[in-house]
Amino acid sequence: MLILSEKEVAATVDMEEAISAVEKAFLELEEGSAQQPPRTVMEISECKGSILFMPSYLREGSVVLAKIVSIYGENVKRGLPTLHSAIILCDPETGEIRCLMNGNYVTAIRTGAGSGVATKYLARKDSEVCGIIGAGAQAWTQLWAVLTVSKVNHVKVYDIVREKAVEFAKRAMERFEITAEATDSAEEASRNVGILVTATTSRVPVLRGEWLAPGTHINSIGWMGAGSRELDSETVARAKVVVDNREAVLSEICDFTTPIAEGKITENHIYAELGEIIAGKKLGRTGEEEITLWKSVGQSIQDAAVAKIVYLKALKKGLGTDIEL
Repeated sequence: MLILSEKEVAATVDMEEAISAVEKAFLELEEGSAQQPPRTVMEISECKGSILFMPSYLREGSVVLAKIVSIYGENVKRGLPTLHSAIILCDPETGEIRCLMNGNYVTAIRTGAGSGVATKYLARKDSEVCGIIGAGAQAWTQLWAVLTVSKVNHVKVYDIVREKAVEFAKRAMERFEITAEATDSAEEASRNVGILVTATTSRVPVLRGEWLAPGTHINSIGWMGAGSRELDSETVARAKVVVDNREAVLSEICDFTTPIAEGKITENHIYAELGEIIAGKKLGRTGEEEITLWKSVGQSIQDAAVAKIVYLKALKKGLGTDIEL
């Protein structure tokens, strides 16, 4: 069995190939050649954390995966990452465990890649300004993905800790050769942008629908367990909503369960799953004035698609440590 550290995983895959792999995985799920049982979520309420167990199988991709991920929003106060994860890859033919890898980088890049695919189909092609609320590790791969599929050349970023937003903007300018600025409020980061990313651990809405200009596309990826919410009801009600998984969004995400309970929307307000759009069963953006919303819970098929790339490249590069289990 091959063991791969986070550093070794990060040396194997870039965003462009991750986006391509994740798009194929969503298509495979839509066409029925993938299996993804509902993930199990266990709340550790006294510690304000959640543990997720996520299996999947991509027949065309020839990969079986099991992932365990912990999400602890309070870790921000401890100076620790909010997310920790590990991934096991099995041989689809024999069931043998082939690889155990740190899952943090895979989780970050596959989440970014999912938003990259959604942005490709839902954002206006002339979008040049991207707003970001939340300047953590997930926001970085979100920006990377947006820049991979769009013409964005300026970024406005807000974080409750201003120093994080300032550092994020500085890093973005150095890494991507774009202009970037830290804003003083979430409202300032949200107004007059073509693409808006929300990547927070918030339990109260950080985005208000009244701030959104016609034509805005939103990538919302924040999810920190029961009670978490980063979008107000007006945002969801105004938007054409595309999700990664209807069942998961409607059962786990307060961004949707709350406006449904308020009578602001119904379950039918979800327009499509992303796989339906990729497969051509439904259209993506159909007008320049549409507000579109991609809500991602995160799917194990995304992990499987990216982890397979990591494993094959690690073998080719001679990375990792082989052990007898």
